[in-house]
Amino acid sequence: MDREFAQRLGSTRASPTSSPQRHRGGRSSRHGSPRKSGVREGDRFIPHPSSVARNAERPLLHSPSGSPRRAAQQQRQDASPETGGSGGLRGLLVQNELLGADIRRMPDPAASNTQSSRSPQPAPLSPPRSSSKRVLSFSAPSPHTHPKDDAYSLSPVGRSSRRLLSSPRRAQRPIPKTPFKVLDAPDLVDDFYLNLLDWSATNTVAVGLDSNVYLWSALTSQVTRLCDVAEAMSRPRNTVTSVSWSKNGAHLAVGTAEGLLQIWDVARSEVVAQYEHTHSRVGSLAWSSSTLAAGSRDRAIRLYDRRQPEAATPSLVGHRQEVCGLQWSPEESTLASGGNDNKLLVWDVRALGVAHRFTQHKAAVKAVAWSPHQHGLLASGGGTADQTIRFWNTLTGQPLQTVQTESQVCNIAWSRTSNELVSTHGYSQNQIIVWKYPSMTRLGVLVGHTQRVLYLALSPDNQTIVTGAGDETLRFWHVFSKGTAGKDTRSPLSVMAQIR
Repeated sequence: MDREFAQRLGSTRASPTSSPQRHRGGRSSRHGSPRKSGVREGDRFIPHPSSVARNAERPLLHSPSGSPRRAAQQQRQDASPETGGSGGLRGLLVQNELLGADIRRMPDPAASNTQSSRSPQPAPLSPPRSSSKRVLSFSAPSPHTHPKDDAYSLSPVGRSSRRLLSSPRRAQRPIPKTPFKVLDAPDLVDDFYLNLLDWSATNTVAVGLDSNVYLWSALTSQVTRLCDVAEAMSRPRNTVTSVSWSKNGAHLAVGTAEGLLQIWDVARSEVVAQYEHTHSRVGSLAWSSSTLAAGSRDRAIRLYDRRQPEAATPSLVGHRQEVCGLQWSPEESTLASGGNDNKLLVWDVRALGVAHRFTQHKAAVKAVAWSPHQHGLLASGGGTADQTIRFWNTLTGQPLQTVQTESQVCNIAWSRTSNELVSTHGYSQNQIIVWKYPSMTRLGVLVGHTQRVLYLALSPDNQTIVTGAGDETLRFWHVFSKGTAGKDTRSPLSVMAQIR
């Protein structure tokens, strides 16, 4: 028999001869000091009332200290509506029935994803006690509820929980993870500073492959070779470095490595305009309704008016290295340009000067995109040394938001029907990410290319994107939902919009 158990058994048998006061009150000890924790009667432990009161005042729920990763996982589980955490339906019902919370609607999944990174605030276990509590005091019923509703209801839950169960829940829009079409694109150059892919308003995809420009019709799946810049100009080393469709899809601008810029009439397959103002490659192009902006390696941006081919060509000079990203604002009065000098410039085209100069990026800025939903909102992405997407208010010149993507940002495109955007990335993830703005939660991550996703174009119906990479493939993805395009953001008082 265990020695300790024998001693305890002997003390239990000798308990009738001990002092009754010691067993009843338990207030004396061997040293004569009162016992506040309790009295041990053999195998039994009788707790002291004061210790019980102290334990009752302690919170019943506590969060154990653990690793940050485990804490983050717990927060994600709590915020997930599929689990029984505080963010799910079961957690909301528990708060209504046990904690008296008046939650009647399911929270927005996008808002819950945004708040998941923050530390959750625990709900109070009980309402605060008032010092002057009135027992059986009269209080008028709430005007929103009838006192007989809950009394005669056959539901096991209260009114708030019934409304919560009947409230519509917004499910997250599913985004296919695989492309629905893959096309071979041999000789597609793996160069971060080029723009070799564009999708027209007539549903035709143009892609530059070495010295050739090919057209692929999304309606008939027919492939046509438009031109060969090396053969036409008798320049064997000349290659295509940029392509861009006009707004109506009737003309295609083609930039080359030797500084040649051509404008093609696609329907007639002939050149309607040709410019050669530089011997450096033309790596970026952007159309407005009547003006073509061309950025080249000589650090200049030239503006060509399609209505006056022989007119003087104004130049915008502000970058210190190659211009690799261009886009017009929706109202076509402002031009945004990104360069290899890590600068993002916003140009006032009427004054032919820089309106804003942003220098926060730490790498080349190729990804530039204006929001079609909010006037003056501009998004830009940095290269490998930066890996961020930044948002700017070009009306005030203030930075708005910065998102770390952990990968080289190659392209950005906004949805025209919803407040969402898509970005393509290079080193080292080679992925495509769909974002919800302004929460910047990831709606989907698409992986399929084996090399940097350098090229991006959006379809005219706003549902599909086509991406090109150094793996010499073009992949088509469904990323945006079908909807009604937003209103024209150009002001009727704009002089540039009224000129024909």
